[in-house]
Amino acid sequence: MESHQRNNPLHGVTLETIVTELSKRVGWRVMADRIPIRCFMFDPTVTSSLRFLRKTPWARTKVEALFLELRESEGPPAAK
Repeated sequence: MESHQRNNPLHGVTLETIVTELSKRVGWRVMADRIPIRCFMFDPTVTSSLRFLRKTPWARTKVEALFLELRESEGPPAAK
């Protein structure tokens, strides 16, 4: 099972972390423009978004894809 997850870039990243990072980095407006769902467009909060995304697989997939796109565009993390 662990070898299966090795190739999963989202392994160990919670949905809450994804939504929180996106809201901080790109903001709710950009998120709503890219993925037009009510929980991003009207009075957005992490809690309301999580509630919706956990019940709506197609929306969760789009949010995860946006997160990965943002992560890839930033490049690899800097070595310390």
